[in-house]
Amino acid sequence: MTDSVADDLKPNAPAMGKGTALPPEEIDRLTDDIVAALKTVYDPEIPSDIYELGLIYRVDIADDRQITIDMTLTAPGCPVAGEMPGWVENAVSTVPGVAGVTVNMTFDPPWDQSRMSDEARVALDMW
Repeated sequence: MTDSVADDLKPNAPAMGKGTALPPEEIDRLTDDIVAALKTVYDPEIPSDIYELGLIYRVDIADDRQITIDMTLTAPGCPVAGEMPGWVENAVSTVPGVAGVTVNMTFDPPWDQSRMSDEARVALDMW
């Protein structure tokens, strides 16, 4: 079973899986650790991590600890489009308790600057 609900941390945060049979404390720990792992991945052309940029649309945590991530890029023609999903998979795979990671690339809806966190806006001086 997988389920996603909106993460209350930020208005533009991705939906995070919370409806599994795993204990709530374990879901919270996995969620925190997955977010921390996502924050280690940067678009090489932008000095902000992909999580704060709003490139992560959804993270599902299944009962078997398989993680499914829906993400996008700032533009479909991004030079690292072929590499970025692998970077995300590698980063999240290091989280203790994660059994496997699948990264799905989507451009629906297209990314725009409104998805960025305040932290990313400060880093990029985009107010």
